[in-house]
Amino acid sequence: MTIAGVSRSTWHYRTNPRPRVADPIPHNKRAYPSCISSTDRGLIEKKITAGWALGHSIDHSFAETWDTGVMLAGRRSWWRVGAVIADQTARPMVPTKRVSKNPRAKPVLVATGPMQVWSWDITDLHTEWRNKAFKAYSIIDIWSRKIVGFRVEERESDHLAVEMFQAALAAHGIPNYVHADSGPAMRSTVLADLLADHNVEKTHNRPYVSNDNPFSESEFRTMKYRPNYPGIFESLTNARTHLDGYVAWYNTNHKHSGIALFSPQQAHDGSWQQAHAQRDITLQSYYRQHPERFRAQPTTPAPAGIVGINHLPEKTGTN
Repeated sequence: MTIAGVSRSTWHYRTNPRPRVADPIPHNKRAYPSCISSTDRGLIEKKITAGWALGHSIDHSFAETWDTGVMLAGRRSWWRVGAVIADQTARPMVPTKRVSKNPRAKPVLVATGPMQVWSWDITDLHTEWRNKAFKAYSIIDIWSRKIVGFRVEERESDHLAVEMFQAALAAHGIPNYVHADSGPAMRSTVLADLLADHNVEKTHNRPYVSNDNPFSESEFRTMKYRPNYPGIFESLTNARTHLDGYVAWYNTNHKHSGIALFSPQQAHDGSWQQAHAQRDITLQSYYRQHPERFRAQPTTPAPAGIVGINHLPEKTGTN
């Protein structure tokens, strides 16, 4: 509507708000017409797991069932059901030179504050030369998201990783756990000995599981998607200079969406609470001035009390 300055639908819903539901049902649990029944879902899961036991893919089980004249759901739906099966250990794996007969346990780590769980990883920094990349090492506290250790080198080395951890432990203290992927530097004996000397337990990603180390991956994405990221580094000195500036900005100035738009340093040292109190005063004042813009009294977001890796139950799909 031109006079009101809002669309017709917005005007309608503001003047005729929908009644609130006491116990709303999530979309993925609603009984919509195309939803696969629990009986059919159970049959699909049984056929997939039976196929896995014989070394068959989901596509194979789907096609074999189809050939018998049975259609329980579409091919893509079979893959969605297969993706949320709790026990993935029977899924056929691509053979490699190093195959473990005992499936690696899923890492489950929980932090209720800083200095409990660290995560670390190494990423490539591209250079002007083909097949040549500098290596950026980074340790992050998963609760506060603060980078507690980093360095840039020409190569990936377990001894360089140990030196980084020695400096981080001396500067910040001893965490309870250190998590990483399964690269050579991460699983090195010298690093394992250093952590064992400080009574720090270590965990690693499972093979073929890309989301077991989300905090380090997220931090690397923040670094590489900043507007001033060079993309290509001319020298090791340039790479180190850029990382020095990035880490200082990230820890003290970055408004991190995972910790309610506070900086990692604020979350790490607890100063976020003073900033939170000021934010709440501002928000409540705005609410009192414009109550018509809210459906209920707003609350000021705060960092989560519990942060972890694989600590939440896996979500299940519906079709």
